[in-house]
Amino acid sequence: MNNPSEIKFLEGPQSRWKEFKFAWKVLFEFIRGYRSLAFVGPCVTIFGSARFGEDHEYYKLTQKVGAAVAKLGFTVLTGGGPGLMEAANRGAKEVNGRSVGCNIVLPHEQEPNPYLDRWVNIRYFFVRKTLLIKYSYAFICMPGGFGTLDELFESITLIQTKKIKDFPVIVMGKEFHKEIIAHVQLMKERGTISPEDDQLFVVTDSIEEAIQVLKEKSIGRFNLRPEKQRPFRWLFEWR
Repeated sequence: MNNPSEIKFLEGPQSRWKEFKFAWKVLFEFIRGYRSLAFVGPCVTIFGSARFGEDHEYYKLTQKVGAAVAKLGFTVLTGGGPGLMEAANRGAKEVNGRSVGCNIVLPHEQEPNPYLDRWVNIRYFFVRKTLLIKYSYAFICMPGGFGTLDELFESITLIQTKKIKDFPVIVMGKEFHKEIIAHVQLMKERGTISPEDDQLFVVTDSIEEAIQVLKEKSIGRFNLRPEKQRPFRWLFEWR
């Protein structure tokens, strides 16, 4: 048996200069995002797959959700890409709502969808997720893949751990998400989450129910009012 004192630790790339440059790139990404989104107003972020076309039922549902959210006076914020992100932005735009996006720069060049009033291109997923969360008073999760679930559970985790306020999280699509909800119940039974943690989100198929949740737990709870603040043009700030 080897003596633990004889362990030889491995070496790998330790370029502190590269880490320093990366830290500055991340800082500038955040600053650019803050500058672009500073006056978008209270948002509802809508997560969803990039892979559904406009003929799909989920696209049509998300389009209606985006319109309903915009009618409440919220800015609809998405990942800025195609699919259900586009559907949400499109719904907001069609009712003259405010529609913005945080588009991720990918090797295959994901382009911002055409229904955005404003967007920012982001290179790093973690910066993008921070921006999507920072400006939002609620999160709506439509059907999606790994990225959508990542965004959903990060939002829930931040609320659970009180890193952000108790914003409502709405999961749309009972049939699509039924196995995930079942797994949440399993985690509750096995004690890996608290008994009350399944109350951190609402699962529904009803747009009306989702809107009622926003009215009570976003507008009412956080005392949101019609905006009065205007950008300072002398500081080169625009909406």
